[in-house]
Amino acid sequence: MENSLLIGLSRQTALRNELNVVANNLANINTSGFKAQRLLFEEYLMPVAEASTFQPSDKDYSYVLDYGVSSNFTAGSISLTGGALDVAIEGDGFFAVDTPGGERYTRAGALHLDNTGQLVTDAGFPVLGDGGPITFGADETDITIAQDGTVSSSVGVKGRLRVVSFENLGELQRVGSNLYTGENPLPAESVRVLQGAVEKSNVSGVTEVSRMIEITRNYTSVSKMIEQGDELLRKAIDRLGSVQA
Repeated sequence: MENSLLIGLSRQTALRNELNVVANNLANINTSGFKAQRLLFEEYLMPVAEASTFQPSDKDYSYVLDYGVSSNFTAGSISLTGGALDVAIEGDGFFAVDTPGGERYTRAGALHLDNTGQLVTDAGFPVLGDGGPITFGADETDITIAQDGTVSSSVGVKGRLRVVSFENLGELQRVGSNLYTGENPLPAESVRVLQGAVEKSNVSGVTEVSRMIEITRNYTSVSKMIEQGDELLRKAIDRLGSVQA
């Protein structure tokens, strides 16, 4: 009977973690370039001591294990903003970004200039060009970004945005601030950089709210099962305790 309670508890723990993922998706529904996440589950068969000489024989106990989170890299819709430093990638590519932890990658294209004139993300990380970070002087105007990522201003060409791709998107790891880390980035092909636009989050509000309702119902159902099991255990203890030796 205690095993049934532990199995229910494992399911509740997984549902709580899934709810956290859904809540994070909803919190980032308006974050440019954000990719929705899904919690991954698998069955875990608990190893037990066997007593095969008895009938019926021992059965495996099946627990719920959440072992990771995957990202949905489907492109979000493109929103036209008209901002000179807003850029969106059309195709499978990521902007390269310089961070204290090393090079990272993002689809978020709501860029701006910091107080040194450097082109940075909304989190303040420098956006990399083919030759490194891109910096503008205080008197430069008319910033343009071509579809191949070439950045120009009133003084001429400043560089070219470094847009990369990966053979296996499933290997990318989310590291916070809407950034990813990955191995062996390749120059992106067949992509276009669109100035004056940003890629919106691919989170579907309707889908996430529906999942939240379903998770809540499942959690409540498991809670009732645990309560019923606990009540059966209490009654069994009471009856066994009342038996006269």
